[in-house]
This record gives sequence, C-alpha cells and structure tokens, in this order.
Amino acid sequence: MNLRRTLLCGQCFRWREIAPDVFAGTAGGRRLVLTQQDLPKLEQNPFWRRYFDFDTDYETLRGQLAELHPNLREAARQSAGIHILRQDPWEALCSFILSQNNNIPRIQGIVSRLCQETEEPLPHAAFQESAAAHPFPRPETLAGLTEAQLAPLRCGFRARYLLDAAQKVADGTVPLEQLRTVPLAEARAALMQIVGVGPKVADCTLLYGLHRMEAFPVDVWMKRAMAQWFPGVEPAAFGAAAGLAQQYIFNWARNGVAAG
Repeated sequence: MNLRRTLLCGQCFRWREIAPDVFAGTAGGRRLVLTQQDLPKLEQNPFWRRYFDFDTDYETLRGQLAELHPNLREAARQSAGIHILRQDPWEALCSFILSQNNNIPRIQGIVSRLCQETEEPLPHAAFQESAAAHPFPRPETLAGLTEAQLAPLRCGFRARYLLDAAQKVADGTVPLEQLRTVPLAEARAALMQIVGVGPKVADCTLLYGLHRMEAFPVDVWMKRAMAQWFPGVEPAAFGAAAGLAQQYIFNWARNGVAAG
C-alpha cells in the first residue's frame, strides 16, 4: 500500500499530512499518526488492517485491470499502491454530500466542525493511536437538528441534504448496511431517495463507504478523463473492480501524467 496515494486521492476527508510523509487522521473513534514505515504495524492491528483493506489482493486486481485497456495499464502502473479504504458508510455518505461543489480544504473544515474537532495538531511521532475526542455524529443525533442549528458548520445548501440523510438513515428508509449486498442499481436508487444525492454521491458512498468495488463514481474530472482516454468505454467494462480502476484513472489524470 502507498499511504500517500491512498489517503490523498479524494476518497476520505479526515486525514491530513501534518509533516513531510507523516499522516494523521480519525476513523472508527480512533485517531492515528503514521508513516509509510508503519505499514507492518498496521497489518498487525485488526481495526486498521480492515480499515486499510490489507486483505484484498490489490496487486492481482491491478494486473487484471491493466489487461483491459492500454491507457488503464499506464494509469494502474502510475497509481500502484492505492487501496480502497473501508470507511463507515454513514460518515462516507455525509462526507460526499458535503463534497458537492466544494474543494477538499473546505470539506475537511466542515467535517471537522461537524465533529466539533479542534485544529490542534496531533503529535508527529509515528504510529501514535488514541481515542478520538469527537467521533462522527450518528444519524440519530443529526436527525433531531434544524438547518439553523447547522449554520455554524457553514455548509450552505448542503445542510438540508445532511438533515434529510440523517432522518432517512435513522428511520430505516435508507438501510445502509443492507446496501452492501443488494444489486448495485437497487442500492444506488435507495441512496438517491435522499434529497440532494445524485448518482455521483450515491456511487461514492457505495464505493468508499460500503466497499462496493463495482461502483464507479463519475464527476467532471472523470467525464473528461473517460472521454479523452477511454472513448466509447463504459465503466461496466472494468468489471467487479471498476471502482479501483476509477481511482487509478482519477490519480493519473489529476497528477497530469496522462497529459504527457
């Protein structure tokens, strides 16, 4: 696993590089500081082993995807080491609702305020784990709030979407855990019952929160990349690991290497 590519590829918003090659973040009520050299320790920790998805054979998947298209082979080569994190689906849903028409620093700020996190830096010593002071609020907590109460988040129109998501998840209208196994189109339709959730946010939730690796989120970046380097190719052509292909293509295009 390449820690930088995995944590900074746009799939999560609670990790930051706090010093050169030192990353700090929160997941599952835990806070962690680590470097690339700490990967063996991660693999020995049951929670972080699952979160960073060490038990998926990414090298095999990367090789299989590379055989599907010459440009995907190059994207996979230059994006080696990306893992799809196993994030909490509720947190992923909220994060990508907040990501709409937004940039990463602002998204990180809104999520931080939502969790009432301070901006105090974590220690820079590697592989320091502690309990998160302010874990991500549960849907039942947010469901009872109003847009006015969310005003301090400064998330604008997204407040209404966030509250609708909380209400629908809390009352079972959108049963997140069940969406792990139902057909992808059915899972996507269930998520799109939430006000403000379209196909892109739904697919981000499915891929990054529910680990539905066949989901392929499409935004402006991805539309442009697909049109330029994969004309006439539908995401379904990338098969059961289409979401991993999406990350390879996104990383390739975003870093400008594809242009050369």
